[in-house]
Amino acid sequence: MTLDLDLDVLKCGNCEELKLGVHATALGIAALCGLYNAAAWLSRREQHLAVNAVLYAALVMWEQRHVVHHIAEMRQLPDEPQPAMAPTLTLVQSPEPAELAA
Repeated sequence: MTLDLDLDVLKCGNCEELKLGVHATALGIAALCGLYNAAAWLSRREQHLAVNAVLYAALVMWEQRHVVHHIAEMRQLPDEPQPAMAPTLTLVQSPEPAELAA
């Protein structure tokens, strides 16, 4: 049994807005949880709250790196696909005066 994960969303450069949103949401939640645990530790001085605050701080740093990565990817991507070939100019010659009289 094989697992085929050939999904476009998993490739770099695809769905960057979606990936940015997911990591930004995770960053916000981790920051909120970390702040809560730090405040609770300052209030109650329970060891598990300090451990949680440190773990959430590490998660915030991890997610912040992902957010920066996805923003950089979005800045590198062109807004519109570039044409495969540059447009060419076609020169049209005006008819000779003798051809106009005929």
